[in-house]
Amino acid sequence: MPLYRYKALNARGDVLEAQMEAASEAEVVARLQEQGHLPMEAKLASEGGGLGAFKTLLQPNAFSGQRLVLFTQQLATLLGAGQPLDRALTILLELPDEDKARNTVADIREAVRGGAPLSTALERQHGSFSRLYINMVRAGEAGGSLHDTLQRLAEYLERSRALKARVVNALIYPAILLVVVGLAMLFLLGYVVPQFSQMYESLDVVLPWFTRIVLAIGQFVAGWWLALVVIPAALVLWAERKRRDTAFRDRFDAWILQRRLIGPLLARLETARLARTLGTLLRNGVPLLGALGIAGKVLGNRALAADVQGAADAVKNGRALSASLGAGKRFPRLALQMIQVGEESGALDTMLLKTADTFEAQTAQALDRMLAALVPAVTLVLAAVVGAVIIAVLVPLYDLAGAIN
Repeated sequence: MPLYRYKALNARGDVLEAQMEAASEAEVVARLQEQGHLPMEAKLASEGGGLGAFKTLLQPNAFSGQRLVLFTQQLATLLGAGQPLDRALTILLELPDEDKARNTVADIREAVRGGAPLSTALERQHGSFSRLYINMVRAGEAGGSLHDTLQRLAEYLERSRALKARVVNALIYPAILLVVVGLAMLFLLGYVVPQFSQMYESLDVVLPWFTRIVLAIGQFVAGWWLALVVIPAALVLWAERKRRDTAFRDRFDAWILQRRLIGPLLARLETARLARTLGTLLRNGVPLLGALGIAGKVLGNRALAADVQGAADAVKNGRALSASLGAGKRFPRLALQMIQVGEESGALDTMLLKTADTFEAQTAQALDRMLAALVPAVTLVLAAVVGAVIIAVLVPLYDLAGAIN
């Protein structure tokens, strides 16, 4: 279903800004009214580009990342210590520093005091808690093990956050290196090289061919530097717009999985995420079909998510999970074999979690190797480019000095 961004007023007059999956704007309005909110605005999330997109980045959800992990751990600890849910939420209400987070906890507490289950209270905070989170809490309530469920959920969130942070951290240094050296090259070619070009023109000397090429590039950069800044920015905006195009995203995600270096790494990363999510959901009592529906939405690659959806349809018809996931020929064979062992032994949840451990370790090793090779390679390439430019502009000067002597 489409994702809508909405604004609404709650019973206390606070403005709520979040997102909701719904079939239409009318359904968004109706669901907000059912929750006792006064709708102010509802529109497709894909229409919220420009300043709205930057505002969303600067104002994240009340609970995300480490804050959500801490909230879950603290709630599990309080419930494990014998505190009633109402009392636990009252204690947690005093912990957040941000008003938005406190308002969210207050809304949850009021819903619980009104007799609603915790899962329903969480569902009312559209956009703050994922379907995975809500369904695991609902399963824990049904099984009478909310404390244990929250502990497992906190472990899952922490592992997922750590894996994502490791991927991001592995790419930060190469990205900074490329940006810094790129700006240095822009300055070198756009400002320094044209100075030498003017000097050589005044001296009327014969230049080597590689020097003429570098000087021509410098003249181009000096004359078109604004275009060299605007074009990459325009390409980024174009890529962001195309990313929202479902058909383009489907083709791109399928294409990138076939690339020799990044494809296997991405497949292992997504497999670890899928296995961790499925294993955690199954261990907490969520049926396999429901777990597949939730896990498919956790994946970032649409091609793999489509394979999971196809697997859910096949499982519904009585086919084994390992064979259903293998039909698309995109998931690693080792993962499928481990899942098959779990099915045959009757310990699918345990084997899925072991699969997640295995592929998280493989992903971490691959990232470490990639980073160990990428940083020196990028450094050497950029140093060679800078060195070639410097040599090209200085060699004629040395030749001229030698001729004078």
